[in-house]
Amino acid sequence: MVYCRGVRGATTADANTPEAILEATRQLLALMIRQNGIKPEDIASAIFTTTPDLNAEFPALAARQLGWMNVAMLCGHELDVPGALPRCIRVLIHWNTTKKAEEIVHVYIKGAEKLRPDLSSLPPVDWEELERWIQAHLNREAKPSGRADPASSSVTGKLSLAVGEHPDGASPQASSSPSEPRGK
Repeated sequence: MVYCRGVRGATTADANTPEAILEATRQLLALMIRQNGIKPEDIASAIFTTTPDLNAEFPALAARQLGWMNVAMLCGHELDVPGALPRCIRVLIHWNTTKKAEEIVHVYIKGAEKLRPDLSSLPPVDWEELERWIQAHLNREAKPSGRADPASSSVTGKLSLAVGEHPDGASPQASSSPSEPRGK
C-alpha cells in the first residue's frame, strides 16, 4: 500500500546569499533523495522554510534545479524564536511511498543536528562525492530532451535562470519594503 510520508531535513547556509542558500539546499535534498530512494514523480509536495536571516533566495529553486518540475512547493519563514539556530533551512517533503514511517531517513546536517538529535544518525558524508552527484543531476536535468526547441522549453528556461533571477524578472532586492511581494 502507498502512503504519503513526511521526510524532514534541515541544514544551515554559510551566508545570506543566493549561492549559499542554493548550495546548502541542494546538498540537503541530495542526501534526502539518496538516503530514501526518493524520485521526483513520487513527491506530492515540499515545504521549505528559512530563518528570518535568510532571504536572498527561495530554497525551492534548488529543487527545481534538480528537476522537480512537477512538484508543488512552498517557501516561508520559521518563527523568529530567540536563540534559534541561525541561517537554517528546513524541508518537509510529502512523499508517496510503500515504506513504513520508521524506515524513513530524516536528514539533519551542518549544525542542524542539534534540532533533532534523535534523528541525526547519518553515516559520514563524502561532500566531494555528493557534489559530483549534484552536478551530474544538474547537468542531466538541464539537457533538452530533443522533443522541443531548447530556447522555448519551459524546463530549460527555468533551469537556466541565473542565481537570484526570477521568472517574472524581479530580483530579491527589487522590493522597496519588506511587505511587498518580491517574485513568484
